[in-house]
Amino acid sequence: MSKAALFALMAFAASPALAADPAPVVAAERAFAADGLALGVRDAFLKHSAPEAIVFQPDVQKVHELFPKQDPDKGGPPLVWWPLWAGIARSGDLGFTTGPYSYDGQLRGYYFTVWKKQADGGWKWVYDGGPPSSAVGAAPQGSQVAYLPVSTRKGKYPESAFADVRKAEAALASAARLDVVGAYTAVLIPAARVAGSRAAPGNTPQAQAAELATRTKTLDFSPPQGGEVSLAGDLAWTYGDAAWVRDGQARQGHYVRIWQLGPKGWGLAYDMILASPPKA
Repeated sequence: MSKAALFALMAFAASPALAADPAPVVAAERAFAADGLALGVRDAFLKHSAPEAIVFQPDVQKVHELFPKQDPDKGGPPLVWWPLWAGIARSGDLGFTTGPYSYDGQLRGYYFTVWKKQADGGWKWVYDGGPPSSAVGAAPQGSQVAYLPVSTRKGKYPESAFADVRKAEAALASAARLDVVGAYTAVLIPAARVAGSRAAPGNTPQAQAAELATRTKTLDFSPPQGGEVSLAGDLAWTYGDAAWVRDGQARQGHYVRIWQLGPKGWGLAYDMILASPPKA
């Protein structure tokens, strides 16, 4: 742990319970989106991403190694996106947003971005991507953003908290090898969102069940290959590999998740599976 992170952890531990608000994360996302139009996608992604930020193309790529190799695209077809759902940790240092996006005027899907507060107090994203979920009928730009309720439970120190998240991941992976629906039903929190198909996303039990019904009966998940937990030990994000068989064909992809600490332990607040293009 760096000295800056240690000092931040000590300050949080000594402070009273925080009334964290996702508004700063929403503001960061909107600033990122505005720069996407003003600067172009490449330069906006570089400006607003943390040094360790990743994307899947289709495998894990470091943004600050990948994007400098791309040509500037300022003035090209507009990529437009806006947040409609967001969440944040009790400690106010880790959060996410998701919402629709369009390219060249055509709705394409939903983005999902994980944000991390930096040492200077600003926000940078550490993951950006998203599923092909239908954005037809989504609320327009400028609409009120819905918030995931902040955890009411303060967790362990980050290292211990992330170890517990890994245990939760292992339990989910073990159960998903036998029964995907049952595995997820056991860990999804009431306000969770499950994404990955072309169905419109939602945060209701009915929407969760509908999305899970699009998945294969079993899935194989690797242990988390990366991620992080908040200073409060109450919110974490993870990513790793996913594999399944559909119509006799082996498929691969990645998962990205948000875990939130609740009264009964760690539960899933967001789960996304991104399918990689079929191998030739």
